[in-house]
Amino acid sequence: MSQGAARPELTPVSVDPAQGRVEMGQCQAVRITCLSEVGWWDDQALMGPVAQAGGLDKAEQWGVAWDQGNAAGCCHLLEVEALDGSVRRILMDVAWSPAFLDWRLEATGVAGLLERGGIDLLYLTHEHMDHFWGLEAVLGRDPGLTMLVPSSLSISALKFIFGGVFQPAGAKNRFPHQGRLLKMAPGKVHLLFEGCASVTFDQPIILGVRGEQSLYFNIKDKGILCVTGCCHQGLGQLLDFARQHLAGGQALYGLYGGLHLAPFGQLGPQAQETIRDLGQYGLEKLAVNHCTGLKAVEMMLELGYPVEGGRASQGSRSPLYLGNGDTVVFGPGGAPPAGPDAPGGA
Repeated sequence: MSQGAARPELTPVSVDPAQGRVEMGQCQAVRITCLSEVGWWDDQALMGPVAQAGGLDKAEQWGVAWDQGNAAGCCHLLEVEALDGSVRRILMDVAWSPAFLDWRLEATGVAGLLERGGIDLLYLTHEHMDHFWGLEAVLGRDPGLTMLVPSSLSISALKFIFGGVFQPAGAKNRFPHQGRLLKMAPGKVHLLFEGCASVTFDQPIILGVRGEQSLYFNIKDKGILCVTGCCHQGLGQLLDFARQHLAGGQALYGLYGGLHLAPFGQLGPQAQETIRDLGQYGLEKLAVNHCTGLKAVEMMLELGYPVEGGRASQGSRSPLYLGNGDTVVFGPGGAPPAGPDAPGGA
């Protein structure tokens, strides 16, 4: 998309799944580039300020004095090829450190996409700092992006979007959002375009945050791909929702994102049970990273699950999972075509 070209209008259609399985259409393929899956660099540097603020269940992230040198963050580019060959691009989450995200945007070519108006949608899975506080690195390049957020965002999060500064947390956004802000309520399937839907899961999660939304894609001849930021709603709930409420959900095909199984290194009994239960879903391709945790990935591989590996480069630490700068394609036969608006394109 060239500078100044009109973006395709996004008008979500909300459907009550209680009325029966929701038809969401189909797409041809989804290519996902991981800009970053590293939320933070050091667990101890993260947990020290949390402990001082009362622990994970009592601390409110906007009031914690975070170590800014420890901040990295999560961000992913989703390129969705329609059945007619056209491509829509979704930037999912915006990392924690704006300086870190500047590096990742430039290194992957997504900076140019933003500057040319080549991103169709900014999708915020939830408001945790490592998915949200790097926002100004994106809005500084394209403040008019349409942004899709859970309706459960806090007042602090909304203030941040429109140019807020929070001390001592070190969160600031110097570039107020100027585009459409679409708030997605729980209890519905929000159809975004053919083959793509968003679902908001409403529950309290750590650091005073509430609610997380996830994406589902219905890929022709393959089945349903589930894409999540941290999966705070629980892996079973993410996958069972597709099985129970989406047309074609009986054929689950792929899974991408963070699963919050071993985010701080240790893999507890409940997480191990969740991993064992994952085998019942018959997924053909897993590309999991971020808060999934290395020990969880190792257990998946021991059980023979089809986990995509990576290069362990640009900040990611293990080749056992898809890391920073790595790309995975979900679909029958290849990635959406590259072009002048693709990452690294001319």
